[in-house]
Amino acid sequence: MLTHLGIARPLVVTDPGLRSTDAFRTLEGVLPRAASIFAEVHPNPVEADVTGAARAFAEGNCDGVIAFGGGSALDVGKAVRLSVRGSGMSLRDFDPATPIDRLHRCVAIPTTAGTGSEVGRSSVIIVDQRKRVFFHPTLLADLVVLDPTMTVGLPPKLTAATGADALTHCIESLTSPVFHPLCDGIALEGIRLIADALPRAVHDGADLDARGKMQVAAAMGGIAFQKDLGATHSLAHPLSSICGLHHGLANALCLPPVMKFNAAHLPGLYERVGVALGSASTNDDAVIQRIRELLEEIGIRGSLRDHGVAAEQMDALVAQAWEDSCHRTNPVPVTANDLRALYERAL
Repeated sequence: MLTHLGIARPLVVTDPGLRSTDAFRTLEGVLPRAASIFAEVHPNPVEADVTGAARAFAEGNCDGVIAFGGGSALDVGKAVRLSVRGSGMSLRDFDPATPIDRLHRCVAIPTTAGTGSEVGRSSVIIVDQRKRVFFHPTLLADLVVLDPTMTVGLPPKLTAATGADALTHCIESLTSPVFHPLCDGIALEGIRLIADALPRAVHDGADLDARGKMQVAAAMGGIAFQKDLGATHSLAHPLSSICGLHHGLANALCLPPVMKFNAAHLPGLYERVGVALGSASTNDDAVIQRIRELLEEIGIRGSLRDHGVAAEQMDALVAQAWEDSCHRTNPVPVTANDLRALYERAL
């Protein structure tokens, strides 16, 4: 695989928690001797993760990247190639309009099933305490390996949170008003797979059928949201950068209030979501209730306050959420006051 891509000295980009896992030992067993390892990626990746990985790349005289882990490791692994290209590029200087011929080759091996970063053209990195999306077609990985055995060791809570992230990607991309019927079809099938597989993956981590379907569904969500997302993600991004919430958990806690808001303005918006979920009724209220039940079934309960978010953080959260671009493709246009009200409903 690496030989075919012309990689002899890969840099493995991962997080510290994975170093002691069976999944990482499996990877180590096939790495070339000249491989280097950078295992300092934060759960919500920051600029220092990219600069640190760039130093490791240079010190190891590396010629490619293996991004191994959840969405954070995958995002850093993809983004570090911007910083080691030629004389290097600071993320702060990144301009998506800048022509980029080719980056170093990248292999993406997800160990979670949620972000879909392995098939995405962007990386989300916190710079100056704000989540920034770095987008460029060349950030796409050259090879993606979906192996359900790599996710078997993922604890139930993380399985649930990452799976909720994939579900949110599919629902928000489907209901975005951007015209892209191909993405719509992919999103609908992703929802169907998640409704079946996510509870099984949470309750029996060794269920390889469920794990494999979740990996496929996460990748489908990552493809579908190239169409764009919605207000849930604008609310979730600051909850990670300011409050430290896992991105998938933040999405899960904000999704039902946003769906209820959207449905109040666009009745029937979630009918196709209900069909994909196998809901007995496809009216909006029934579909939203089915989403709440699915989240509860996988162990995601409570409010933002229950997960450590304080009312005193509201002004900062709203300010960042309003600056976030995802709400611009929400099916219902929102104001900053709408975002505040949605936070308050989730709080």
